[in-house]
Amino acid sequence: MATNQQIAANRRNAQKSTGSRSAAGKTQSALNARKHGFAGSTFTVVRLEDLKALDHLRQDALDTYRPVNSQEIFAVERIALCQMALLRVARLESGMLTSCLDRTLGPEGEQLCFMSAQMAGDGDIEITRAQNRNFALSTGFHMNTQKPHTWELFLRYQTQTERQYRRAIEDLQRLRALRPESDELEEIPNEPNSEGQPQVNQLDPIPESNPIPPLVGQTPWSARVPLDPLPHDAEKLPHAPADGA
Repeated sequence: MATNQQIAANRRNAQKSTGSRSAAGKTQSALNARKHGFAGSTFTVVRLEDLKALDHLRQDALDTYRPVNSQEIFAVERIALCQMALLRVARLESGMLTSCLDRTLGPEGEQLCFMSAQMAGDGDIEITRAQNRNFALSTGFHMNTQKPHTWELFLRYQTQTERQYRRAIEDLQRLRALRPESDELEEIPNEPNSEGQPQVNQLDPIPESNPIPPLVGQTPWSARVPLDPLPHDAEKLPHAPADGA
């Protein structure tokens, strides 16, 4: 059993602890309190997307925004889901345009009409081939738009996805504005770093060689000359008197 003094000491030490201060430590501490996990494979379209694609987007968002609590982590995961939805919109648009081109070139009874010779210009085969593809794409697009609401629904889906992505970022910014001031502190080192501070170079005292014995009634020479003169005062020092002076 702990004594009363040990209990009191533990309480004092607990009050001094402020928890993790770095962004990585705060994120890890927030994950410890979560009751659910985030698995990218759960939200991935099978046989269409990479099963790890959403996990990569989530990790990239965590590294970028650095959430400090479970609510901010949830908002960051929502951003990752919206980013995946944006990629799906781009993939869907690519597939719809491919369908338009395939319908023009496919065996559905339609007669494919290429550009006229006047539109082909100087007859460059590469330019003509690229422009014929564009012409076939626009023809197929016109055929597919005959079906009601196809592209209208796509544009609505695209607009809604972009709006949700912006809202997810705004929600995260709102949560970050509610952080207490203590969460804004960065990690403080335990000891001050004394490296790089200038050190004062102290000159060693100049040893006195061949001391001259003072004359009777004269102050010793070493008592009148400082032992550690500065370099710029060296020229101002008086010279030792010659013998017999």
